[in-house]
Amino acid sequence: MNIHFYKYQGTGNDFVIVDNRDSRYSSLATAEIEFLCNRKFGIGADGFMLLENQKGFDFKMIYYNSDGKESSMCGNGGRCIVAFAQKLGIIKDSTHFIAIDGNHDAKVYDNEIVSLKMKDVIEIEENSTHFYLNTGSPHYVSFVSSLNDFQLVNEAKKIRYNERFKEKGTNVNFVEINDKDLLVRTYERGVEDETLSCGTGVTAVALCAALKAINGNPDNYDIKTQGGNVNVSFNRNGKTFTDIWLTGSAKFVFEGDIYV
Repeated sequence: MNIHFYKYQGTGNDFVIVDNRDSRYSSLATAEIEFLCNRKFGIGADGFMLLENQKGFDFKMIYYNSDGKESSMCGNGGRCIVAFAQKLGIIKDSTHFIAIDGNHDAKVYDNEIVSLKMKDVIEIEENSTHFYLNTGSPHYVSFVSSLNDFQLVNEAKKIRYNERFKEKGTNVNFVEINDKDLLVRTYERGVEDETLSCGTGVTAVALCAALKAINGNPDNYDIKTQGGNVNVSFNRNGKTFTDIWLTGSAKFVFEGDIYV
């Protein structure tokens, strides 16, 4: 099968996307998707997405991790597929689409900036060592003193593969507070490694920072990841968060053809 693909990245979180409105790629197997995401033998990406038709919506987003398995919501992937839909002429500067976690709205601005509305969060587990919540994907969040020399992958695997999470997995985020900045590094399940940025992860971090009243009681946070900067804004009522928006760059990298 010959596949025409597009490569996008959102703050360093990169994706292979294909236009599947005619369903020609619906038969792709797990091993084939894993091959496409392989950085040595395939195109190379943190994830793979299909853009499909869906009645009542501009399009449907189907997301796979780089292990080839369909996964939960990806925030940066959502922003990238919105930019892709604009490139295809499906949308102009706003959209209403559906993903595995439900409906999403999004807006596209100049300079390749996309703002994506995330699902409401009404339940956050909080204790002395960490937070745990679902922002479309499950996230463990822990605040640490320094990220520069932090052995993130080793420490994250201890959490991702512990008795609680080993079956279904969790994403793991470590956060450093540096003056007014939140510095974040994320280990993603399905990738089983650190990625340069994670959209649902930074969303989780912003909500946890609000619960910790970092920098007072703001309604948004600028967050620095290794792949770039994003903003998360929200409305808060106790531990309930609504009207959550994830905003950052979503850039076209290249397109091509590959035989699978």
